Amino acid sequence: VARRLSLRSHPECHSMAGGKAIEHLAQTGNRQQHTFRLPMQRYRNCDFSFSGLQNLVNKAIIQKEKEEGIQEGEILSCVKDIAAAVQHTVAVHIIQRTYRAMLFCIKNSILPSKNATLVVSGGVASNEYIQKGLQTLADANDFAFLCPPPRLCTDNGVMIAWNGIERLRAGLGVLHSTDGLRYEPK
Repeated sequence: VARRLSLRSHPECHSMAGGKAIEHLAQTGNRQQHTFRLPMQRYRNCDFSFSGLQNLVNKAIIQKEKEEGIQEGEILSCVKDIAAAVQHTVAVHIIQRTYRAMLFCIKNSILPSKNATLVVSGGVASNEYIQKGLQTLADANDFAFLCPPPRLCTDNGVMIAWNGIERLRAGLGVLHSTDGLRYEPK
C-alpha cells in the first residue's frame, strides 16, 4: 500500500519504510473517510490474508486518482485518511484472527488455563496502533502480553538469511548449483 501510495515521494515519509510511513500518516488521518471490508469474513478460522484488502485499497486509490485528476506516483490529497483506514482494517483483521486463535487454544487445552501469554513480534509488532489493539485483546482475556521493543521488531529478512547460513554450514537442503535458476525482484 505504501508503494502504491508513492509514500517515498511524500515529504514526511521519504526516508521511512512502508509500514512506518503508513503508521506515521495514519496518526493524523481520519480512518472513517474510507471504509475497507475486512478480509476473509466468510472464513471462520485463524488464517490471515491481506491480498483482498490490497485489491480493495488499490481500487480506491485508482478511483481517487481519477477524481483528483492525478497520475499514479503523485500524492493524493487524502493519503493520510487512506493510511489510517488501511492501518485500522489491518489491525482489526489481526486482532480478530488472533482472538480466534486464543479461543481455539483455550478450548483445545493447548494453553494453560492461567498465565497464558500472547507474544507479538516481527515487523508488524513495531506498529503501535496494532500493538495497542493486541494489548487490549490480551488484557480483556487475562493473557500476559509480551512484545519486544521496536528496534527488535524488524523484518524477518535477517532471520531468513541467518537460517540459510546455518543450513549451508550443516549441508541441509541447500542447492549447490544455481544453474538454471532465475531471480526476479518485485
